Amino acid sequence: MGTTSKALSLLNFFSRATPQVGLSDLARLSAMNKATVHRLLGELAAHGFVEQVGSGREYRLGPAFLRLAALREKNVPMRDVAMTQLTDLSDATGETSHMSLLNGDVLSNLAYAYASRHGTMVMMEDAEVLELHSTGSGLAVLAHSPKSFIDEVLAQPLVARTPQTLTDPDSIRALLPNIREAGMAISIGGFEEDVISHAAPIFDARSTCIGAMAVAAPVSRMTEALQAVIQNQLMARARQTTRILGGFPPDTFPTFEQQVTLQIEA
Repeated sequence: MGTTSKALSLLNFFSRATPQVGLSDLARLSAMNKATVHRLLGELAAHGFVEQVGSGREYRLGPAFLRLAALREKNVPMRDVAMTQLTDLSDATGETSHMSLLNGDVLSNLAYAYASRHGTMVMMEDAEVLELHSTGSGLAVLAHSPKSFIDEVLAQPLVARTPQTLTDPDSIRALLPNIREAGMAISIGGFEEDVISHAAPIFDARSTCIGAMAVAAPVSRMTEALQAVIQNQLMARARQTTRILGGFPPDTFPTFEQQVTLQIEA
């Protein structure tokens, strides 16, 4: 991993739950020595990507992101497109929907929508980072990515988020052909226990997979009827989002007529 990649990887440890992180914690989380992390943070701070606050001199995201986010949103209002589709998707399924974009070798949460049909729901976090091996969204992206990228991702240490997380590269590879055939992935408890996620890929103008749209629900609420609704609605919304963003599914992507209904294994 190059110096730039190491510096940027530190930004993934900031979240809504942990908006401020100390030097020692960043060194521990990144598995890099403290001197290296301090140097990288200094470079990020010099360009406004992080800043130190409080008596503990903890780090938080800096003002550079506000300017870049504003420029990005002005020219590519992707989040507005996503929110429209996600709101409709949550209304149709009664469950939480979200869309994430590929950012290096992880997914960054772009937007999410909740339904008001139930008192309990799967909760999301702003700018949440999703690993490719442990989530339905990640598996959908991997299945529609080049072999070289798959090999690169699966060669890294794969963190077990829950006892159900698949961390064996060969087991993950074995899932990908069926996901490609169905055009959709399912993950049960891979990222969060007792949560089932259905996910479909999003493509750009070159038919490259750039992210995924997903519906997450409590396992206890999943029925065959709900599963069918989720899969049909998700596939339709993911296709529409790809089209609105100017993208095209690859020729090998299944049409509605070819769509396979995935079954949840007991």
